Amino acid sequence: MIRVRGRVRSLGLAIAWGAAAVAYKLLCPLARETGLPARIVTSAVFFAVGTVLILHVRHSLMRELRQLRRVAGAAQRALLRPLPSRIDGLDVAAAQVSAERGAAVGGDLYEVVATEHGVRAVMGDVRGHGIGAFGTVAAVLGCFREAAHDEQDLYGVLRRLDRALARHLRQEHPAGAAEEFVTLLLVEIRPDGEMLALNCGHPWPYLLSGARADQLAPGDPQPPLGLFPLPPVLPTVGLGRLEPDDALLLFTDGAQDARDARGRFFPLATALSSAVAEGPLFAQAVVGRISTALRHHTRGTPPDDIALLVLRNGGPANLGARGTGRTATTHPQTTTAP
Repeated sequence: MIRVRGRVRSLGLAIAWGAAAVAYKLLCPLARETGLPARIVTSAVFFAVGTVLILHVRHSLMRELRQLRRVAGAAQRALLRPLPSRIDGLDVAAAQVSAERGAAVGGDLYEVVATEHGVRAVMGDVRGHGIGAFGTVAAVLGCFREAAHDEQDLYGVLRRLDRALARHLRQEHPAGAAEEFVTLLLVEIRPDGEMLALNCGHPWPYLLSGARADQLAPGDPQPPLGLFPLPPVLPTVGLGRLEPDDALLLFTDGAQDARDARGRFFPLATALSSAVAEGPLFAQAVVGRISTALRHHTRGTPPDDIALLVLRNGGPANLGARGTGRTATTHPQTTTAP
């Protein structure tokens, strides 16, 4: 109601200014004179009226844009909820950078939950970015938050995500013309540190250990979710063990595909090695350093959405300790919209 009143008021003001200009032209004797001074005065009046109208319209549009950004930011915070700083002995930090200038939402998704099967995390990238990908992100994340607790293994979670994505695409595109897909990486970290994964077209994560940053590549990923039916059986892939003080970095391909003004790709492996060599391997510090390096490399305008997620083993005494799950005290989470 308030927005409708504001629009009616703005429209009324524009009509009033226009009526004043027409009345001047029709009723003012000076406006009907043909001499040069009279024409100059008439032109000045119409120029002033036009300028006021343009400034008024611009002000109204900017006010609407600020309101839309506030709504988008609220939706972003509701969907990509701030992660706890600690989940079952894992230190957690995340960052998200939207490719659309001024946008608060993007096509990347991530979540971490503590379950009876271990800590489960998802990192995904919806085809496209910005507002258009928001519905697909919501469908996938909503399903993961339930399936991660309900399913015994990661393939069961992936199967649920595949069905949720298919339902969403049928609802959004009843004619069947959709060509949307999602790249997904599912990771399970068990209480003993063992890591299992399922990969559907997504970049493999990096293991940060000591001063080293090594990308894990245990095999070829499956096709992205939504392009082809899932196979009847899809065994999980081992990623090794997350030892105390080691960390796992999950990311979307926007991080490694980001280019600078000269077209050079962002050296993610080198940046990670530098980040872990600069000081103690804290999750929030790694995310902050990589985010800063990415913004510097792309001058604040990455061509694609970027998401980063770091899971660090806080130590053998804490890993697997229940009671510090999704409701733990939250840590400030970096969300940047250039």
